[in-house]
Amino acid sequence: MIERLTRDVTAHGVRMRVVEAGSGPPLILIHDILVSHLEFESVLAPLAAHFRVFAPDLPGFGESEKPSPARYAYGIESFAEAMVDMIAGLELGRVAVVGHSLGGAAAITLAAEHPELVERLVLVNAMSYPFRLDFRSRLPLLPLVGGVLFKQLYGRGTFRRHFRDNVFSPGFSLPIERIDRYYDQFNTPAARESAHAVLHSIRDTRPIVARITRITAPTLVVWGRRDRLFPASFGQRLAREIAGARLDVLDAGHSPNEERPQEFVHSISRFLRKN
Repeated sequence: MIERLTRDVTAHGVRMRVVEAGSGPPLILIHDILVSHLEFESVLAPLAAHFRVFAPDLPGFGESEKPSPARYAYGIESFAEAMVDMIAGLELGRVAVVGHSLGGAAAITLAAEHPELVERLVLVNAMSYPFRLDFRSRLPLLPLVGGVLFKQLYGRGTFRRHFRDNVFSPGFSLPIERIDRYYDQFNTPAARESAHAVLHSIRDTRPIVARITRITAPTLVVWGRRDRLFPASFGQRLAREIAGARLDVLDAGHSPNEERPQEFVHSISRFLRKN
């Protein structure tokens, strides 16, 4: 069994919880919104067999500090800079980066703004191009009432429905225990306030789009063909717009690392270990 270490790192002025496992070239896994490093639970050990894996909880999520939005500017740029601070604090040098959805947007920003730090890049159903939300997903963004709904009335059942209807493929057996762990980490006033601030910050994806063509690191784009949030055409476009990028489409929804962990590990390991 591969040993896991848990440590706290001060990143961008905030205490950030980081799980570390394995040995070898450093690999950072950046999670999506409303979740934590736990979304990589099924792939962490297999990846740690070949890499020194670091799976942080972004500021405001999981077991990391959740400062008030008045003190911390939640958003893609802040998350990317938190990764810069973590890389420097742990003296990792150049790293491979895997970013999923929101984490993919942070990974795009990191690779574009700090190319000297990113050896290889994997973008998994990455938040990038403008996307439409269904009515229920737009409710938290409504003026005044949206904040109340999200911070006080967004219950466990609604949370589960979000993952059922948006994140996982139709018919996929939901990992209810893991989803409930996500909810328990989300269900505090500070965590809800942080997540709400992030939701507002990502409505405009134009700054992400502007950085895509500036990526110079070798890049693999991984996409779930049944993603109901970001269609597979987004992955095809992303792979076209990043010079030399490869595209690997898996039979999954928005979270291939959770739905198809073995295929996911095989795909990205083959890319990351390529000379």
